[in-house]
Amino acid sequence: MTRRPWVVGNRWDALDGVTPEALPTVSVIVAHYDQPGELARTLHALHAQDYPRELLEIVVADDGSAGRVSVPEGVILVRQEDQGFRLAAARNLGVRASTGEVLCFLDADTAPEPGYVRALTRLPALLPDAVTVGRRRHADFSGIAQDAPVVEAAAGRELAEPSWLTDEYARTGDLRDADDRSYRFVIGAVIACSRLLFEEVGRFDESFTAYGGEDWEWAHRMWQAGAVFAHVPSAVAWHDGPDWGERTGSGWERANAQTLRLGSSIPVAGSAPRGLLSDTPDLVVEIAGSHPPAALFVMVDSILAAFPLARVVLSGEAAGLLDDPRVMVDGSEHDARVTWRLDRSIVVLDRASIAECIATLGTGDVGTVDLVGPEGASYGMLRSRRATRRSRRWGTEEGFERRQVEAPGILPLRSDPRVSAWLAGWGGSAEFS
Repeated sequence: MTRRPWVVGNRWDALDGVTPEALPTVSVIVAHYDQPGELARTLHALHAQDYPRELLEIVVADDGSAGRVSVPEGVILVRQEDQGFRLAAARNLGVRASTGEVLCFLDADTAPEPGYVRALTRLPALLPDAVTVGRRRHADFSGIAQDAPVVEAAAGRELAEPSWLTDEYARTGDLRDADDRSYRFVIGAVIACSRLLFEEVGRFDESFTAYGGEDWEWAHRMWQAGAVFAHVPSAVAWHDGPDWGERTGSGWERANAQTLRLGSSIPVAGSAPRGLLSDTPDLVVEIAGSHPPAALFVMVDSILAAFPLARVVLSGEAAGLLDDPRVMVDGSEHDARVTWRLDRSIVVLDRASIAECIATLGTGDVGTVDLVGPEGASYGMLRSRRATRRSRRWGTEEGFERRQVEAPGILPLRSDPRVSAWLAGWGGSAEFS
């Protein structure tokens, strides 16, 4: 039987022990800036990989180093002008110069162990949706010959691994139980993905021109597009020097700048502003059909009272009835994490019955939820962006499960609700439901 190119949810463990029938071509993109010694060590380590040499392409993408950059014969070198820190642009430049079916990203100061490429690219070779992250360890290589085998070079010179990473990999089962904030554990120095997914979702955002964040923004886009996240602890690469948090100049000011930069582009709880509107909404409610003005008012008011950071999309004529920046005209561009599609008038009295469902949709196996009342009345469909994008990619709904959830906090709305009763809270639900 032919194996399908997807798994349900984030179940990459369904492929445990499976190896590709035919190994793919792999392009290793090595981002570099003015680190000749570290680059030489990493290129020696890549030459020692146990991956078939005829299937391995190495591209050094230089971010404007002064003077000559030396690479061995057979290694592709591409360079861009020095216009400040442009790691995202350098990685994109490397991809454009590459030809491999799987892309493997390394930093010049991060030397891989011999089995690194084979281990990190196994899942992307089997599963085009996979984004894998290796184990970045740390050592002090000062005084060690650049051509020394990396495992021997690191022996006895190990530095501490960041506990925030190791703890999260342990808690999530190596990202098997990833969620919307797991982009934080995808480290750009040690990642791999299929070219198919990279070209669909898009390159690294070149507007990032300061240290950090470009890999997290990219990983978040990958996740929202239906990617499967997996940490591969057997894919070990050694960074020359301590983790970022232990380096000079890595204080709160720098961390705050990164958090503020990411806040507008990653609108998920824990990353987005708590009260300010994000550029991209987390929840969009699409209301189809025609609704009397009073019913439309109560419905939209109740939805935004329950979910104040949401956006509501109405037909052009109906949208003119409501003066609120969160109400958009049908056809407006939005790319929300969750979309709630409604074709009947409802009123939300208690958000608790669906809030957790919305918050977690798409992080596990379920990508679509049909909301129903006690007697089976439809209160619309919730669908995650991850499910939508994966379905579009593979032409099937089987990449996520669909579930029916009862929502007692929602009631059908009368066509002639008493708006004053709704606003003042008198008379009970019979006045509007």
